[in-house]
This record gives sequence, structure tokens and C-alpha cells, in this order.
Amino acid sequence: MNALDRIVAQEPLAGTLGVARLDGTRTIPLAELYARSGQLAHHLRHTLGLRPGDRIGILAANSLEWVLLDLAALRLKVETAGLEPGKFTPGAALMEEYGLHTLFTDQPAGIPGTVPMSGIWELTEPAAGPQEPLPAVTWGARDVTTVKFTSGSTGVPKGLGATAGSIDSSLTAVQEIFEHKPDDHLFVFLPLSLLQQRYWVYSALLHGHDLTVTTYEAAFATLRRVRPTVVMGVPAFYETARRQIEARLRRSAGHTPQQAARALFGDRIRYLWTGSAPASPAMLRFYGEAGLPLFEGYGLNETCIVTKNHPGAHREGSVGRVLRGKEVLIGEDGVISVRSTHPVNTRYTYARPGDSERVFGPDGTVRTGDIGHIDEDGFLFVHGRADDVIVLDNGRKVVVRPVEELMRADPAIAECVLFSPTQTELVAVVSPAALPADTDAVAARLAAVNAATTPDEHISRVLVADVPFSIENGLLTSQYKPRRPAIQTAYATQLHTQEAGIHA
Repeated sequence: MNALDRIVAQEPLAGTLGVARLDGTRTIPLAELYARSGQLAHHLRHTLGLRPGDRIGILAANSLEWVLLDLAALRLKVETAGLEPGKFTPGAALMEEYGLHTLFTDQPAGIPGTVPMSGIWELTEPAAGPQEPLPAVTWGARDVTTVKFTSGSTGVPKGLGATAGSIDSSLTAVQEIFEHKPDDHLFVFLPLSLLQQRYWVYSALLHGHDLTVTTYEAAFATLRRVRPTVVMGVPAFYETARRQIEARLRRSAGHTPQQAARALFGDRIRYLWTGSAPASPAMLRFYGEAGLPLFEGYGLNETCIVTKNHPGAHREGSVGRVLRGKEVLIGEDGVISVRSTHPVNTRYTYARPGDSERVFGPDGTVRTGDIGHIDEDGFLFVHGRADDVIVLDNGRKVVVRPVEELMRADPAIAECVLFSPTQTELVAVVSPAALPADTDAVAARLAAVNAATTPDEHISRVLVADVPFSIENGLLTSQYKPRRPAIQTAYATQLHTQEAGIHA
């Protein structure tokens, strides 16, 4: 019996779910959560007419109702589409685009087929009398349980149907290396619209440990109060936490880093989990020295988790060893591909023509676009992107070519190449069309480009090359394309000097 079938069929014996906000935490035993999800499933089936194979959308912030809807859908063999607030807008067009039977949202909608999240809890109240049991369902390995979406940095997010087999494989592999037990308490604050975050709900139901779900805004206010043993976060979160710990040390003479870290995270941390974007070696060392081991892993929407450092196998600078059920292939060009025993899927459900073919091979192998190598002990090291995508430390992906083209639209600029030296900002190196460079025109173009792009695509500084890029100086190829590594090396000092360049 796979993980989802066990979740559907078996009432958990232990564990609680807490949903935390700034004003407190709402806690429910997992056994009650299971019972209420069953009652909600009855309502979805009999009142809304949902049947196996239908799809619902959930466009809302993290909440107890979000978890209940997801579990009720699993119990009916109904697909979910996790829609991240801020990326999607409720409406008839959204429902039609993604084939939604019903859209559940905490945002104003007022259109047929939408249901407000505020009324979900009442629908989970125990029935007054006997009820017929829910129809038995089983999730086959290739059955799609949910549609998850990419970051949308290239425009409309790509949608990918995640299979039950891929979820079972990932949950099994993670449990093997981290051995979550009933005395564990996992802490989740990233959006539940991201399938990876729902894995920890499933883990709690399977293994009887506690779980707290909150939001990014309430995370730090909640941490010490709930005293988790495991925290799931992205590098940007841990960088912010690091600054808070260092501030505590400055304010409290005589305190050790370990004491300051416990004051923020609580006194029961077993380990910290990070992924989605590269974590700096300095940050990983900081947490290790503070007694809070931070383990980095690697995966994509298209592959789910592929590798992970963990207490039994950890190597600094790597993203860990390959998990059971995954195979990492390194091409002659150094590009990483991933083959899975149970693939997430073999193509996108929603994407532009050609997108699936560029990523998925005929056998389902995923070409990641990342460059890396595996050392003699089986640890994977990721060196960067093979294409022109920059991954910021908040997990957002920025396709740099459109932004570079906007900069080059000014006659004063011959070439523009974007870098992110700290994964927190974009810095442009531009080759002037003529000497002396027209820095006023460059500054004006910088302002115009930032006004026309999203916040993640904003350029913070522009470095104007002293000498235009050329084939002779090694900064252009024979086809007059910028040599990104050579430009990065040539301007390494200025890229890491915050004062250098024209500032936005």
C-alpha cells in the first residue's frame, strides 16, 4: 500500500497539527483532522457533486482549511491545483484555463463555482446521524494527485501533474534518511500551494509526529513558542535568522552563538532543512557552529527531491547523495539530468509548445539545465546554470535574457550581461557602444528597465566596462556573443563591491 493509500485508509494514532498566526496557534489532533476531512469529503461529494478525476483549485494563504481540503480531495480521488496567492487571480478565466470544477479561495471572487475558505470549517462538523462510508479509493502510481506550478519567471507558470508514485517515492526516501518519529515536531511556513510543503502534512499523518503550519510573516514570532525539532526553509529565511541571531549576540554580552540560536529557534532543534536555492557555505558553517545542523538538498518541480545531505552523510559544498529511486546522470557538457523510478511526470500539463520536449526526454529523464559533478563518494555538487537563468536566494528564478535585451535597446549600450554575485540582487555589466561611455544614458536606461520589470528582475547596479567587449580581449565569442564566465572573472572585484557602478 503506497503512502497516499495509507493516508486515505488509516486514521493516525498520534500527533497534532497546529496552524499558527501572529495572534496564536490553533491546534487539532491528527485523528480529529482525519475525521473532519472525511466529513468534508462527504460534503464535496454530495453537495458539490465532486467525483474521482475532477479537479479543484485552492487559492489561499496557509490555513487549517487548506489542509482539510487537500485531505478531503485525496479521500475522493479528486485532483487539486495549488494556486499561490499573488501569482493567480480568482475568476472565470482561471477556472476555465485549468479545468477547475470548483475554486476555493480566501480572496473576493463572487463568481459561480467559487467557494470561500471562511465557510469550510463548518462543513467539517460531525454529522448528526449515521453516514454511509465514503467510496473506497486507491491511488495508482501513475495517477495525478495535484497540479503544481513553476515559479513563472518566464511568463505564465508551467503546470505539472504530480503522480502518486512520485510522492510515495519521495516520502519513503526522506523518511529513510531522517527517521521522523512521534516526538518530532516539523515546522512549515512556505505556501501549501507548493506540493513539497504538503509532504510534511502527509509525513505527520503517516508517522504520527507533530506539525505546525504558519506563514512567512508569522514564522519568527511562532518558532520559539512551538519549539519544533525540524524547520523547513529556504536560504533567504536562514539568512534573515542569522542576522537576528547575530543581533542578539551584540545585545547580550556573554551569550554564546548556541544560546542566541536557541533563543530564536527554541531548544529542541534536531536539524534544519533547506533547498530551492543555493545556500552559501558561510551560512551552512554558521548554523553548524551554532549547534543547528543545516542540511542542503537538490531537486526541481520536475523531479522532486533528488539528493539530500543528512546526519548520516553530509559533505560541505555538496547538495548530498542521490536518494533511493533517483539516478543522476552527468552529460559530457556537465549538465545534470535526473531519471526516476517513479517520475513526477513525463511532460507538462500546461506549458508553451516545445517546453516539455526541451526538459523531458523520451523515457521521462529530466534535463535540469544545471551543471555539476558527482565526487568519488557519491555527493553531488551543483556549479550553476547551463543557460541564462539566475536563481535568487528566495527561490525565485529570473530569466536574464529578456532583461538584458531591454538594456541593450538603448543605443549607448552594445552588450549587457546580468550576474547575481550574492544571490540577492542583479548586477549588470554593460559594454558601451562607444568611448567615452554615455553614463547618463545608461542610468536613464536602468531606471526605465526597472520600471518595466518585476521586482525580482530589477537591476540594483550597472558596471560600465572600461573597454568594450571584443573577440580580441576574450569577452566575445567568434560569433560575437558575450562570454559570461570570462566577463564574470574580469569584473569579479567590482561585482562584489557594493559601492561600484551606477546604482538604481
